[in-house]
Amino acid sequence: MKMLAFKFLQIIFLLLLSGRYTIAENPTHQAKKTYIIHMDKSTMPASYNDHLLWFDSSLKSVSDSAEMLYTYKHVAHGYSTRLTVQEAEILAKQPGILSVTPEVRYELHTTRTPEFLGLQKTSTLFPASDQQSQVIIGVLDTGVWPELKSLDDTGLGPVPSSWKGECEIGNNMNSSNCNRKLVGARFFSKGYEAALGPVDETTESKSARDDDGHGSHTLTTAAGSAVSEASLFGLASGTARGMATQARVAVYKVCWLGGCFTSDIAAGIDKAIEDGVNILSMSIGGSLMDYYRDIIAIGAFTATSHGILVSTSAGNGGPSPGSLSNVAPWITTVGAGTIDRDFPAYITLGNGKAYTGASLYSGKPLPDSPLPLVYAGNVSNSTVGYLCIPGSLVPTKVSGKIVICERGGNSRVEKGLVVKTAGGIGMILANNEEFGEELVADPHLLPAAALGQRSSNVLKDYAFSSPNPTAKLTFGGTHLQVQPSPVVAAFSSRGPNILTPKILKPDLIAPGVNILAGWTGAVGPTGLTVDTRHVNFNIISGTSMSCPHVSGLAAILKGAHPEWSPAAIRSALMTTAYTSYKNGQTIQDVATGQPGTPFDYGAGHVDPVAALDPGLVYDTNVDDYLNFFCALNYTSFQIKLAARRDFTCDSKKNYRVEDFNYPSFAVPFETASGIGGGSDAPTTVKYTRTLTNVGTPGTYKASVSSRSSSVKIVVEPQTLSFAELYEKKSYTVTFTSSSMPSGTNSFAYLEWTDGKHRVGSPIALSWT
Repeated sequence: MKMLAFKFLQIIFLLLLSGRYTIAENPTHQAKKTYIIHMDKSTMPASYNDHLLWFDSSLKSVSDSAEMLYTYKHVAHGYSTRLTVQEAEILAKQPGILSVTPEVRYELHTTRTPEFLGLQKTSTLFPASDQQSQVIIGVLDTGVWPELKSLDDTGLGPVPSSWKGECEIGNNMNSSNCNRKLVGARFFSKGYEAALGPVDETTESKSARDDDGHGSHTLTTAAGSAVSEASLFGLASGTARGMATQARVAVYKVCWLGGCFTSDIAAGIDKAIEDGVNILSMSIGGSLMDYYRDIIAIGAFTATSHGILVSTSAGNGGPSPGSLSNVAPWITTVGAGTIDRDFPAYITLGNGKAYTGASLYSGKPLPDSPLPLVYAGNVSNSTVGYLCIPGSLVPTKVSGKIVICERGGNSRVEKGLVVKTAGGIGMILANNEEFGEELVADPHLLPAAALGQRSSNVLKDYAFSSPNPTAKLTFGGTHLQVQPSPVVAAFSSRGPNILTPKILKPDLIAPGVNILAGWTGAVGPTGLTVDTRHVNFNIISGTSMSCPHVSGLAAILKGAHPEWSPAAIRSALMTTAYTSYKNGQTIQDVATGQPGTPFDYGAGHVDPVAALDPGLVYDTNVDDYLNFFCALNYTSFQIKLAARRDFTCDSKKNYRVEDFNYPSFAVPFETASGIGGGSDAPTTVKYTRTLTNVGTPGTYKASVSSRSSSVKIVVEPQTLSFAELYEKKSYTVTFTSSSMPSGTNSFAYLEWTDGKHRVGSPIALSWT
């Protein structure tokens, strides 16, 4: 589909939502233009078992060449397409057509993420310019593509006087590549080169220049300047902008094509602290280890002690329980959710059944006729051929066919390349139980679509049972107002926190699925070496994408409240996060199709507008973290490793993780053992917290909602009154429970409210 068609269709869509528009220029009788076709849902003939087929039939009745650009479900039941005036007049007279509306033009404000988060509202709450422009976000990643329009510094004042960084000269990078937006760029390769040899400068730049794309994407997600008419091949068109458009950014390239080495990471963090960043964003992680051995945890502790908020990705190990990375309580750990936009693809089988998947494919469409369909495992010379790994498919059995590939083993886009190389003309990527109904769209090199687990199972059954299975594969462009949204991404790593069970992680979730942001000019959108397409924006997914959303939102809060500590900012983001939709139902987990839990989404989905005025916060300082180490029974030596300072725990004090002032509660009980395998004797544990008033004076009352009656939860006192700014008040929560079977989990929610502010904390109860 053409980029122009997508751009104009996005204009129409937002027009319908807002009503502000101008009529587009009248076309000639021969020229084609975009129309939205509204169809009467109740008049669909019984001969059609899917609305897409009905839409397609209506369109083909007036034009053999026209294609659907988008299909609509909510604002209109219908589709959009490019037609001549004469074709549009004929279509308008067809049965079942409510209207054929000509294109209108609207000034687009954003691509979906900032709008989905409500950031257009923040300008009414505080001035967006001066204070926010004093905030500098440091990004440790694969570097930056400095020519991106997202790094335009128009309208920004001088670089903050506190900034001590620089733009390092290197291969394909010089000091002039930085400006008032990109205020610094450094690279760290010594650890990488020590492990793998010299950087191959024919394949990657030995400088801060990004040859991978990941760093440019995270950087512009956090704080990219507004860029109009942004899209990927016309998909997700609109004005792309980061979360904190006025904030400055500094790049620390610590990741290379061969990976991210801890010595380079440590050097990057160290230099970022020295340079004077205010926020540190790291979409990097690995296996869990004790805090005093984890370089990210150690570096983040040092940064936090300097007043720098550190935001990291939770990891992409979901939906497996206990799959988290970056669980230190001084780190903001971010999981991933969806937004209300997807990119549908439609699969119609030879038996007439139709299913919806997802794809970013934008090339030449497949013929509008059934094509042979094969399962990769049946056309392979390998025992794992069903995964479509390189060299596994037999060309004579694949040529001219659509191939079903199972997800896993290698990258999704590589599977498509394997099919294409073997002569296949299309691919359907089938989800298994691990990925559930999650649909991650990719810019494949051949017509291809991802399909959820339930539909994939039916698809494979059909391919196995039919003597001559066939399928049609078509693409629906960009679909907005998708509900429910958000849902927890299947790949997003989950709790419980295996390292410190009494600290609930992740902290919260943010958009991380199918996110549009800036991209490198060095590789195509798939990242494959054979992909020669060049784009300024790309759509990718991962907790790597959700992390910089929170980094940028933290910069907004830092600009609005420069006196707040990193813990206060994290608390504001967590206690104002939401856990349910407007209809009251709990945020779903796409991996299961069931309501999610705090092990999936932490405190909930970030709500930056509410976070600007949280009322109360759970604040912590370095002393609190040192006491936390004592509660873990760390030795002075271990504390010195983790905190870079001498500290000896007081043997007369009773240090408890239960008293660490965190905005959420994780309460692990031990399953009792005794005669008969257990005991009914109740267990009681007590947690202490302290709230700090950062709003107006008020009286807050506590309430607890629980999904289970098996645990008695008592808050004392139940009322807290605050008369002054920064006044502190403490309370206790007592949990009493009888023994439950090992592996049992239960969840509750504590909320303090003064009628205006709602200060919420998730509670995760578990039995081991």
